[in-house]
Amino acid sequence: MQTKIRHTDVMKKQSKQAKLRTLRVLLLLGCVLSGLTVLQVHAQTQIAEAVAKGLPDAPAPQNTSHVDQSHRSSVPLPSGNATLAGTVTDSDLAGIPGATVELLGEAGELYKSGSTDEGGVFQFHGIPGGNYRLRVERKGFSQITTERITVMEGEAVEAPPIRLTVGSDATEITVRPTEEIAEEQIRVQETQRVFGVFPNFYVSYIWDAAPMNAKQKYKLALHKMFDPMTFVEVSVAAGIQQAADTHHDFGQGAEGYAKRWGAQFANGRTGELLGRAVFASVFRQDPRYFYQGSGSTRSRAFHAIGSAFVARSDKGTTMPNYAYLLGNLSSGALSNLYYPANDRGAGLVFQNAAIGIGGRAMQNLIREFITKQLTTNVPGSGKPVLGTP
Repeated sequence: MQTKIRHTDVMKKQSKQAKLRTLRVLLLLGCVLSGLTVLQVHAQTQIAEAVAKGLPDAPAPQNTSHVDQSHRSSVPLPSGNATLAGTVTDSDLAGIPGATVELLGEAGELYKSGSTDEGGVFQFHGIPGGNYRLRVERKGFSQITTERITVMEGEAVEAPPIRLTVGSDATEITVRPTEEIAEEQIRVQETQRVFGVFPNFYVSYIWDAAPMNAKQKYKLALHKMFDPMTFVEVSVAAGIQQAADTHHDFGQGAEGYAKRWGAQFANGRTGELLGRAVFASVFRQDPRYFYQGSGSTRSRAFHAIGSAFVARSDKGTTMPNYAYLLGNLSSGALSNLYYPANDRGAGLVFQNAAIGIGGRAMQNLIREFITKQLTTNVPGSGKPVLGTP
């Protein structure tokens, strides 16, 4: 009986111990699950905060198989006190704006890079003395690299003219209004001066220059009329007439000189305005002299003298020079209003007209054979030789 009781007690004790072990396991499992839940909540919180702040961009993959040479880094160049400058032009010797100019070492290393201004001019300041090359490129033109250019410390060196030719692979064609092209060419003409002083505005060194419209003809005529050197020319001419006592009834002294000056200015300016603007617009002809520059001396001389009588129409055809002839006759007729009474009449009209026409022919000969070499900012070379582009 006692044995049975002890066995029962043992069984109860073992059952109680088993329940305690099960309870401990359940408590441990609950703690683990609670910890995992806390970690999960913490992780989700961190992810949400990162999303709210914005995740950092992943580094972009780098492709090292192709390197863009147009953006290659330059080699540091020590500072100096020398300057290298130059001009980039096209085949007509017109400046090319926006061309990229790179300053290279003899081994081809890139030191500096710049671009040309509106006149095609570039400059590299503050470089040390040494040997350099220039690489020049512009969209639509062939790239060119110059020969070695030696620059001495402290010197300002001008590179030989750099002339770009149209690239063989240039297929882009930009069509611009004729008026816009003419405006650009006129702006260059207005910088042409003999010895850098005397205006040479009415000579086109571009043989196939774009025709001028009426507004441009008036604008150029007024520019020439009121150029400072025009007043100097009139003053000299009036002085010569004073010394020769031309138009005797004007008298001498300051009053006589003033009358001659006024008559000389009015005669020249009315002829210029009428011939190169008013009648040139009415008859639609070009008032400029087109420099030939090629061919025999005889053909060039005939062209120069003939241009006083024959002009180019706005369509590019040849026509009598109505504008200049009528401009001189009209100016001569108006001169009867301010020349002395004894000098007036039909004789004065035709005399002034003949002087004007003869002077125009002589002026054209000088333009054809002399002044091109003495003129600054010449953009072209005249009529192309047969067989050349």
